[in-house]
Amino acid sequence: MRSPTRRRLAVLLAAVLALVVSACGGDDGGEAEPAGTSSPTAGADTPEPVSSEPITLRLGYFPNVTHAPAIIGHHGGFFEDALGDNVTLEISNFNAGGEAVEAIFSGALDATFIGPNPAINAYARDTQSIRIVAGTASGGAYLVVKDDIDGPEDLAGKTLSSPALGNTQDVALRAWLQEQGYETDTAGGGDVSILPQENSQILTTFIDGSIDGAWVPEPWATRLVDEGGGKILVDEAELWPDGKYVTTHLVVTKDFLDEHPDVVHQLIEGLAAALDVVERDRDEAERLTAQGIEEITGKPIAPELVTASFDNLTFTLDPVATSLTTSAENATALGLLDPVDLDGIYDLTLLNEVLADRGEPEVSDP
Repeated sequence: MRSPTRRRLAVLLAAVLALVVSACGGDDGGEAEPAGTSSPTAGADTPEPVSSEPITLRLGYFPNVTHAPAIIGHHGGFFEDALGDNVTLEISNFNAGGEAVEAIFSGALDATFIGPNPAINAYARDTQSIRIVAGTASGGAYLVVKDDIDGPEDLAGKTLSSPALGNTQDVALRAWLQEQGYETDTAGGGDVSILPQENSQILTTFIDGSIDGAWVPEPWATRLVDEGGGKILVDEAELWPDGKYVTTHLVVTKDFLDEHPDVVHQLIEGLAAALDVVERDRDEAERLTAQGIEEITGKPIAPELVTASFDNLTFTLDPVATSLTTSAENATALGLLDPVDLDGIYDLTLLNEVLADRGEPEVSDP
């Protein structure tokens, strides 16, 4: 039985849909139909259910603003609304990509929202382990430094942090430092010392002066600026073509994808519905994100911090596939990853079916 909150959300969404339909029947995104058309029954291409037997979908995500669509999809009820009546959704929360990858390999997880480098690492470990099936977020990562650092030339002998050794921001930081002529190593030595720490610890050590800067995703970059008095030295978007690079995407185990493509299709529809909220009712999207983070962590997040983070992120179903290859090449060049052929890591068939149902252009992998 759905909770009263879920029923109220359903009524509210139905009212919003009615208004959109009566107003104009379209939007600037070029969709063939208005918000709310991504129901589990929409579209002739939706895969037929493999089985009507009870299915459990074990889904992971992080309590980070970079995972806002996942948070909205869960706490707004959009995932459950999109999934079939025979599907039970079980949620797990993680603080790092490595944790989610280990949950996949231990058989405890069917799908998760995750950053690009942990997905690369999983695929390199076993090419039959996961498939990337949809995008979630792009952008929102920065190198924030102390006020007395004015350029790359001031970083010699400094200590910088990243969220975890070999994670997405860690690879970006090391690759950028290499381009500036600095050597680093995984033990914290080299011309610039890199100290991997959890994001919350990074904020603490930045404030107390133990580190001089950090390459971090939102909302931590904004927190380092607002609470730590830091300044942005590098906006990672400036390093990528058109400013687009993958920050978070949705991966599914190959076994689950092969056995239950209908469920994965419905999950992507739920994700699309969550992204519709971001696009059309940003206040509600920010509220659900803040509410979800507080429920998971037990700590409130300031609304203005969520707003600032949303300003710096692009939430999208497009996995920005071309950026994944570059991330893998950077990790390999840094000695953090053995050479890996990423051919086959994407399966965007179901995503493109959902996009077609919504009247949106297809996306492709490299």
